[in-house]
Amino acid sequence: MASKVTASAIRQVKPILSVDRSEARRRVFNLYKAWYRQIPYVVFEYDVPFDVKVGRKKLRELFERNKNVTDVRAIDMLVIKGQMELVETVKLWKQKSHIMNYFKDTQEPKPQDFLSKFFTGQN
Repeated sequence: MASKVTASAIRQVKPILSVDRSEARRRVFNLYKAWYRQIPYVVFEYDVPFDVKVGRKKLRELFERNKNVTDVRAIDMLVIKGQMELVETVKLWKQKSHIMNYFKDTQEPKPQDFLSKFFTGQN
């Protein structure tokens, strides 16, 4: 009975793209480089009101948002979604508003404890 439970818990899952973490890391770096190279063209083609430096800073911020993901399958899914976004952006399938959504100001989370609510003037 116990051997069946252990055998089912150790079951291997089929990888999506990467076999191990080093390969997934390489794919993430390749995606980052591809986006980094495309930022000047995106700024020019979409006529957005920021320069290349700001675009690259935002790119880094978006990649660092997922730096704590450790599951290889989850990393592969994020890489696939990033590649799809890159293709859509490069082929001009997006509108300017879609690009500008990445640059919305981040919203601060609502206060949860009593003192924070009191200081912000919320009920």
